[in-house]
Amino acid sequence: MIGVMSREVVNAICNTFPGAEVSDPWGGGHDAWKVGGKMFACIGAVTPGVSVKTDSIETAEMLIDAGVGQRAPYFHRSWILLPFDAPRDELRHPPETGGLRSGQAIERA
Repeated sequence: MIGVMSREVVNAICNTFPGAEVSDPWGGGHDAWKVGGKMFACIGAVTPGVSVKTDSIETAEMLIDAGVGQRAPYFHRSWILLPFDAPRDELRHPPETGGLRSGQAIERA
């Protein structure tokens, strides 16, 4: 499934992960996705994109250097911001493995 992302598309993808739950912990329209109480994706109220957790700072830096995303504001260096104009397949990585991992995409219908 190729195409661009939106808040609705991101929420639909995140909702397919087993055990995934969404909340708005800070108020104001944030969508924070968690599995087992650990956040793996967050859509802010203003920034046009989704911040996602990677498995390490090194993976985040590699993905940023490759142009997949950019540094996620307000988050640890192991997070990246995927803009909504990124291909939606960039988000198809299981959160139980620590979030985005290079080369470990899963396809969900």
